[in-house]
Amino acid sequence: MIRILLVDDHPTLRHGLRALLDTQPDFEVVAEAGSLDEAVAGSGANPDVALVDLDLGAERPGGIETVRALVRTNEQIRAIVFSAYDSDADVVRAMEAGAAGYLVKDSAPEQLFRAIREAAAGQPALGAAIAERLHERSRFDDETLTTRELEVLTLAATGLSNRDLAKTLLVSEATVKTHLHHAFTKLGASNRQAAIATALGKGLIRL
Repeated sequence: MIRILLVDDHPTLRHGLRALLDTQPDFEVVAEAGSLDEAVAGSGANPDVALVDLDLGAERPGGIETVRALVRTNEQIRAIVFSAYDSDADVVRAMEAGAAGYLVKDSAPEQLFRAIREAAAGQPALGAAIAERLHERSRFDDETLTTRELEVLTLAATGLSNRDLAKTLLVSEATVKTHLHHAFTKLGASNRQAAIATALGKGLIRL
């Protein structure tokens, strides 16, 4: 069962989204929130995935800050920004904050369901249109990733932890961290999710 936290400042929209998610036998909405503070409190229900609206009201911390707070509170939570906006800048900011995915609200229900399952499985969950657009606009002008760095990123994209990566590659965790750090630097990414999303968008790795 995939446990879900809904974060949106419109109760009616949350109600409709909950009703939609309840149609899936492997989904369970365990908490709802309309603000950052409520989202952090809702994380106590141990959700696997959080769907976070980008705009939580002009006088409140927004979705990016909420994603950052959720990931900081519990690194096991996989946050998907679910927004009416899909600018490249918003997508990049979300991934840099630690989001596992980004989806626009006019996506088909099947796309939403798939994104939630992908995120819960530890995979990046970008809508097809967003991934394609990022791929088309990207230019890989930095130092080329080594074969090993690409291998580490590809395995990381499947959801493996650093410990599991080390076991799979027969190296130490310190070596894995070094490869990831080098990849982050070359891709201009601040964390694992941002690096994976960038590498996927540039076509450097595939799932």
